[in-house]
Amino acid sequence: MSAAAPGSTAAERLRVLVKEKIGDSGVALLREHFDVEIGIDWSEEELAERIGEYDGIVIRSATKMTAELIGRAGRLRAIGRAGVGVDNVDVEAATKRGIVVANAPESNVVTAAEHTMALLLALARNIPQAYVSLTAGKWERSKFSGVELYEKTLGILGFGRIGQLVAQRARGFGMHVLAFDPFVSAERYRDLGVEKAESPEDLYAQADFITVHLPKTAETEGFLNAEAFARMRDGVRVLNVARGGLIDEAALKDALDSGKVAGAALDVFPSEPVTEHPLFGYPNVVVTPHLGASTAEATDRAGYQSAEQVVAALTGGVVSTAVNIPAISAEDMQMLGPFLPLATHLGRLAMELAEGSSVERIEAAFLGRIADFDTRLLGLAVIVGALQGRTEEQVNLVNAPTMAHQRGIVFEERAVSEAQDFNELIRVTVIAGGERVAVAGTGIGPNQVPHLVEVQGRRLTIELERYVTVFRYEDLPGMIGRVGTIFGTHGINISSAAVGHTPDGSDGEDRRLAAMVVTTDTAVPDAVVGEIVASDGFVNGWSVDLG
Repeated sequence: MSAAAPGSTAAERLRVLVKEKIGDSGVALLREHFDVEIGIDWSEEELAERIGEYDGIVIRSATKMTAELIGRAGRLRAIGRAGVGVDNVDVEAATKRGIVVANAPESNVVTAAEHTMALLLALARNIPQAYVSLTAGKWERSKFSGVELYEKTLGILGFGRIGQLVAQRARGFGMHVLAFDPFVSAERYRDLGVEKAESPEDLYAQADFITVHLPKTAETEGFLNAEAFARMRDGVRVLNVARGGLIDEAALKDALDSGKVAGAALDVFPSEPVTEHPLFGYPNVVVTPHLGASTAEATDRAGYQSAEQVVAALTGGVVSTAVNIPAISAEDMQMLGPFLPLATHLGRLAMELAEGSSVERIEAAFLGRIADFDTRLLGLAVIVGALQGRTEEQVNLVNAPTMAHQRGIVFEERAVSEAQDFNELIRVTVIAGGERVAVAGTGIGPNQVPHLVEVQGRRLTIELERYVTVFRYEDLPGMIGRVGTIFGTHGINISSAAVGHTPDGSDGEDRRLAAMVVTTDTAVPDAVVGEIVASDGFVNGWSVDLG
């Protein structure tokens, strides 16, 4: 029996509005459970006037669920987004009102992988160019002679769900597949029969074709730039069916003009829609208007999956693709809420410090008073921090376990009621390439401000601000001063610094190493970190943006 909405009787059926066109299967599923109204032709004014009549709504990308509109939706308990993103939904406003927001993140992964293969084949065999030539009355067989995929090497940058599906299909064509993604376990590579590249440069040196399946972040924008193209094999062919901006298109044009790159296939662009582009009309460039998710099956799948989530949300089921915080008791949230930022920061920091070429495992330990509460939410926050900016889809507190599982990363958490020296402590350990990296933190003061208290066994105390730089170095005098001098030379202002010396009982080479953590007003460029690490006594360093 469906739950009754506030102010309604148990006999009343809940009401769901389908605001945009979805597949018939999704509408049919909703009608099995609710009274469904189709409002495809409604104006914004009519939607605002009538939104208060509905317990659930299904939208695609055109409808903007703003805070103002959500504020008028007194009965609304579920928003289903028939697609991957939720940029058109004010998730924070929905969360404050207790409204579940769910999307369909798996709806287009097969479609995107298949479109990648379609462009790969079109690029290899010059199919679009040959079609245009033949329909123009020409017979130019020799001009459009192509290359085989068989026994060629496909390099995949970004080995998430779509990258893995591309790999499976490419191997069916007899291709050797090489992938780079340090946030996927070595076991997952082995399971798929894919070689793990140790670095992008390793992949560039071997690949005949390169396809990009990275998330779009500040770090990955322009990932394939002039330097990357220079490191590739002569005659390489590149594809982007992921996000516009991952390829520096000016650098790609230069590489095509010089012959370094033999061809390119692009489905996405930095600004869309676009009908004029410097590469349009190039004889060795294949372009499509962002068709990666555009199939009848993907559209139907997205509608059905979003309908499933709305049904679950309104009938007490499990909403597996919710993008806002899952419910925990008010008592637990009051205690654990202030520790969510700390758990996220520690997950991100530990992952940044992990030097292995593949991540196998993430461990989270919750010690002290927080262990007496439901710490599952904190565990999810650790995974979110660890994977943030490293996955094709945006990672959140609901899909985090799935994201980790798809990459073959094992997550384990434990709760211990005692914490030495602290009332509450969170310790996060990342196992990567056989090496263990551990960081620990706690909340200090009445607002439980996040502080880092341990790095690789070195005790220290420093507030976790947005920009954090970590160094490991020989435990000698003058090292802090050297960091301060170089930072000052580059105009970088230090907010605070802390040093953790050699822990008791350590032995071997690690015994001589100390840890230094510095927070700054601005991000520290990798070049500055490299300058410091290149000086005597420093072993390694990392610049981390926790924002």
